[in-house]
Parts: sequence; C-alpha cells; structure tokens
Amino acid sequence: MKRFIFVCAIVIAPFSTIYASDAPWRLWYDQPAKEWVEALPVGNGSLGAMIFGGVESERIQFNEDTLWTGVPRDYINPEAQETLPIVRRLLFEGKQKEAEQAAGSMMSIPLRQEAYQPFGDLILEFPDHQVYSDYRRELNLENAVAAVHYRVGDATFKREIFSSYPDHSIVMRISADKPGQINMKAALQSPHPQVEIQPLDQGRYKTLRIFGQLDSYFNQRTKKWMPSVLRFEARLCVITDGGEAAASEEGISIQKADSVTLILCAATSYQNFRDIGGDPAAKCESVIKAVAGKDYSELRKTHIADYQELFKRVSIDLGETGAARLPTNERIKQFSENNDPQLISLYFQYGRYLLISSSRPGSQPANLQGIWNQELQPPWDSKWTCNINTEMNYWPAEMCGLSECHEPLFDMIEDLVITGGKVAKEHYGCRGWVLHHNTDIWRGAAPINATNHGIWMTGGAWLCQHLWMHYAYTQEREFLEKRAYPAMRGAALFFTDFLVEDPETGRLISTPSNSPENGGLVAGPTMDHQIIRNLFQNCIEASRILGVDDDLRRLWTDLKKRIAPSQIGQYGQLQEWLKDIDNPKNTHRHVSHLWGLHPGDEITPRQTPDLAEACKVTLSHRGDGGTGWSKAWKVNFWARLHDGNHSYKMLSELLSNSTLPNMFDTHPPFQIDGNFGGASGITEMLLQSHADEIDLLPALPDALPAGRITGLRARGGFEIDLAWDDGKLTKAKIRSISGNKAAIRYGDKVKEIRFKPDEAIELDNRLDAIR
Repeated sequence: MKRFIFVCAIVIAPFSTIYASDAPWRLWYDQPAKEWVEALPVGNGSLGAMIFGGVESERIQFNEDTLWTGVPRDYINPEAQETLPIVRRLLFEGKQKEAEQAAGSMMSIPLRQEAYQPFGDLILEFPDHQVYSDYRRELNLENAVAAVHYRVGDATFKREIFSSYPDHSIVMRISADKPGQINMKAALQSPHPQVEIQPLDQGRYKTLRIFGQLDSYFNQRTKKWMPSVLRFEARLCVITDGGEAAASEEGISIQKADSVTLILCAATSYQNFRDIGGDPAAKCESVIKAVAGKDYSELRKTHIADYQELFKRVSIDLGETGAARLPTNERIKQFSENNDPQLISLYFQYGRYLLISSSRPGSQPANLQGIWNQELQPPWDSKWTCNINTEMNYWPAEMCGLSECHEPLFDMIEDLVITGGKVAKEHYGCRGWVLHHNTDIWRGAAPINATNHGIWMTGGAWLCQHLWMHYAYTQEREFLEKRAYPAMRGAALFFTDFLVEDPETGRLISTPSNSPENGGLVAGPTMDHQIIRNLFQNCIEASRILGVDDDLRRLWTDLKKRIAPSQIGQYGQLQEWLKDIDNPKNTHRHVSHLWGLHPGDEITPRQTPDLAEACKVTLSHRGDGGTGWSKAWKVNFWARLHDGNHSYKMLSELLSNSTLPNMFDTHPPFQIDGNFGGASGITEMLLQSHADEIDLLPALPDALPAGRITGLRARGGFEIDLAWDDGKLTKAKIRSISGNKAAIRYGDKVKEIRFKPDEAIELDNRLDAIR
C-alpha cells in the first residue's frame, strides 16, 4: 500500500474576512472547547487533529493513523482446529456453557488485539491574549476549514486550520489586522515517555524535532505488559514574516512577527502489517522540503479544490428556520423541541465531511473513532470492530458520492485475505479466508476477547458486501474482476467448507458462532445465515458477469437454498436464533438478526411482507433506545420498512440524546459510526435502490415536507437529483453513468427506462418525462 506523510502548516498573517454567523454549513461556538468532545476535527485521511480554540493557550491534539501498539503477528492458536468438533458437539447437545469453556482453545494468541495511539499535541501560547472579546470558533463544511477569531484590545485575531490531502498537510493560519502583533510560543508534546526533543537550525526555518519509540505498555484489561516497537517522529517547522524566532528544546518563540507559518509533519516506521522498517525521519525531512516552499494561499487553494471535488458532489436543502444563528451545541440541545430541518442537513453533510477527513486513498480505514483519539488505552482500543461498526462507517460511501473514500477499506480487505487465510486453514481446516469480529493494524483475524462473543466468523463475509456494493454503484468491471471477486470468492470458499447440517432440521448452519453480542455461543444464528446467503448470491452474480467458475456457481446456488431460512417466532418476531427463544423484553443494542432488512436486501416490505412485519415486531421489542450507533441503525431499519415517521423519530433520538457538542456520535463514549449510520439513514429515507428498482422518496417523514437533494447514487450506476414539496415529489433527474435499464418507482407507480450512457432524464411525480 502506498503511504503518505502528512503535514501541519500554520500561518500567522494579516486579518481577513469574518464569516457570517448564520452560514448554514458551519458548526460554530461562542467559547473555546473545554473537553475533547467539544473540539473540532480536521483530517486528511491519515493525519487528524482536534482544535480546541483556546485563546491564551491553544491545544491541537493530533493523530497519525499508523501509530499503534504491538508488533507484526498472526494471532494463530494451534489448538483451535482440534477443538472445533468438540465445541460443535456440545452445542448440538444443548451444553452452551461447556461449549463456551471448551472454545477457549479456539481463541487468538494473545487473546486481545492492539490499540490505536495518540501522536502528540501542538501547544500554542499567546501570553498577551489573557483578556479578549467577540469570540467565535467554527468548522466550515463547504471548504473543510476550521477557524477561531476574537479581539484583544483594538486588534482582531483570526486562525484558520485545514488538512490538505494533496499537499499532505494540515495548514493553520492565525492572523491579526495590525502588523507586528504576533507574539507566541509553539511547542510539541507527546504522551509517550520514550521521546526526545531536538531543535534544528535549517537556515530560514526554525525546526523542532520530536522523535521516539512506543514503549511497552500495561494493558489494564489483561493486566499484562504488551510490547511495542514502532518508531515515530514529528517535526515542527517555523517560517516568520517579520519579527524574530528562536528554537530550543522548550519550543519555538516568536516576537513581533507579521505572519508565521508553522509546518508540522508526522510519520512512523510502519510500512504495512508485516513491515515496520520504515524511516520516519527521512519521511518527515522530505515533506518539510516539499511543503515549506509553498505559500499559504497556494496550500489553501489546492486543499479546497481537492476537498470540494468530493464534497460538492452532493447538495441537500431540507429547509431552514433561522436556527443556524444559534451556536451548534444549543441547536443540538433544542432539536427535540424545535423544528430545525437545517440541522439534519448539517448532520448529513457532517457525516460526509468526516468520511472524507478520515478515509482517503493511501490511508488506513476509518476506525471506531475515525482517526481522532487522545487516549493511550482508548475505548475498545479504537480498532476496527467488524460486527457492525466498521461496516457502518462506510454505508454512506457509495450512495453519498464518496466512492474513493471506500478504497482504504478495500486495501484492508486485501490484507485480511492473507491473514484470514491462515486462520481459515489453521483454526478451521477450511479453504479461503475468515475474519471474526475485530481486526487491528496487524490485521488480526482470529477470534478475540471471549468465546461468548468473539467466535463469530462472518466479519469478512460482511466486509465483502462492500466490495460488491462498490461494483453495484459504479459498474466498474475491472474492479470486480481484479479486486472484488477474488476476495469474495475466497470468503465464499470458507463457508462452502465451514457450513454443516443441523441434526434436527437438516438445514445448513453456521456453528459455532453467536448473534453479536447477545445470547452467547450458539449453533445457527440468523444473522450469519443472512450474511452467508448474501455473500453466495453476490458471488453467483459476479461469476456470471465475469464468465468464470461455472461449477462453483452451481454449488453456491445449491448451498444457498439449503441454508436455514429466516423464521417468524411465537411473538410474531423475526427469530434471532435457529430456535424460537427470543425474549420480547430484551432491549439489547444489537439487532443483528435484521441484517437481511438492512444492510442486506433479502427482506423488503413488497417482496417479503410477512418477514418485514416480523421485523417491525422485533424493533418494537428492542425499543427506540440504545447506543448512538444502534439508534443510527434503527433509522435505516425503519426507512427500509417505509415508515418515514418512525425513521425520523430515531433520527431525532440520535441527534438529541446521542450527539456530542461537536456533533460526534456517542456510544457513549465517542464512536464515529453513528455519524455515518445517521447520514446513511437520511439517504435511505429519500432514495433506495436495493430491491431491483430505484425507489424515490420511499420513507419521506412528515417533518420534512419540502426539500431537494442532488448527486445521490443508486445501484446500477445512476446519479439522482430529487425535489419535493408538500410531501410529494415535484421532480426527479436521473442520469445513467454506464447506460443500464432501470425500474423507477414513486409510490405505487413504476416505470422501466432504458438509458444510454451518460443520459439524463427528468421525471415528474407521475414518472412522465419533463420536456
């Protein structure tokens, strides 16, 4: 995988425009952040920063996406395969506890995976700014620029900060409307003990170097010391315009400057999951040389052009009430009481902003916290949890016009084909590859943590749905042939070997496994079977398109029919397990057995109405509470059930009770998945394309009677613009990228249209063409 190094450039220069207080695409606040979850995020895929907006003292906490604990390893347990038949027999005998105990020999060695780490802090001190007024900080989603401005005496100061993907840099500008006003100190800090700080004199530039190696650390959960050998380095380079600058180990001091540019770059020795022999010092040196010679206006212009090429593909207008004049944290507090449709639009675009900022080609995929983490031992290690959270991160990628942001996930899948292939062979004696419910930067694929939830082997199969979705939305045959199908085929081969007959029903089932993360180790959870059927179906279709694997296609077709089906239980609910043992009072956050409704496609109100009704019963049992990501999933569930008002109710719950002041989703604590799930759910209200047709406004809630959205994507290679008023479609513009046939639906009306490549057609609410 190609690696990029990322840079923070900070310019202190003359004051310019102050943004209007009612700009619709800004998160804004009237005081500095006191807590990390109040700070504003910027990122370019690999380097992320949290901007607190302090006046006298500013903290910019930053991360680089390859700084992790641990060392390359395979996590294999050599005793796993001989234990598999014992565990299966115990489960068939109804001895769950005994099975869970025996399954300990199937678990990863070591039992837990590694943790994503904070890199450090850039601290800016302004000793003259103790008394200030007219304070405001903001994040502009239209250009991905964060800003802080305030007055000290008769001078106005402003800072800008953005993260540039093409220039591999975070660029910050602090400006005053009078010359010679910049008196400050810049310093680097690290939470890691084994670091050194060294000033460098590079002629015109003053540079501060911080470098070190991750120390072994004490894991509070395992109560063991864990090894870490990654080396890392960051450099802070200062270029002054006027005034004077001096560097020491304590930092870089600047006096009476007109403008100052600070360039921060960060790198580690990580090359890939098997190679940590890189040279972070050389990487930083090359970045400083490339970026330091560019002026601020050039960096800003290049950043905005790159960012807007992605961001401006989709626009949304759900109406506004003037609430944008309030600080964002106040709008969140008042959302449940006031009608603020523009906050929904802002939340939707914020989800897209976060995906652009945390997942770009060449970076790691967005993890549980995206790329933003300040903890040495972050919640759930800030890994990739693959029994819902990692996949939810990428639900908006294709439908919301951010297909390129999907690429880091595909890169990780290619790594997991290698590590998961070892696990498939050594743990299960199967072909292909497998992933359980978590992975880390070393691409661990074996089951971790505990047997009652760690042994769940459909993580890789679920990730493969994203490969197929990319093809379905883009129609890129070369991608299907060279990247998607080989990984999908390998995952399908694993289940071709792994599935066994249930002794009671004769159906093929997945065992041992669990229904995440509820009910312990079982034989035959509903979710597994839905995911495996989906994997087989996508492989069947892909092999047909590519004209390969005729024998396997026939085998997968037969196996798919034999897998235990989704069943309706005694309460009218969709059964979570093979046996009808659901508890209607269970309000668990996971609703895993509704995977076939979303993100799967085997349950729809029109094609399988009985199963869809059973999903409604299950959702009524689970209730409208839960964690942030759970509420976000329910937004999507209810939209797929064509109940726009209940979907909106869940969105209101998500915004009102599971959203932090900086609009981050909270589990609690902070997890980014709910932001992406919420953006996906808003899209599902307005457009669906999973049921072999493009369904316009399938779940429009009463609370959003008028609006417009442009640039949404649909399966089959289509781009969709929609406008509606008084709860009714007024116009739809549909453009075909590759020239396919499509069934267009609005309500009960359906029209089939054969498109030419790049042809666009406008339709009214009768689905008649608008001339």
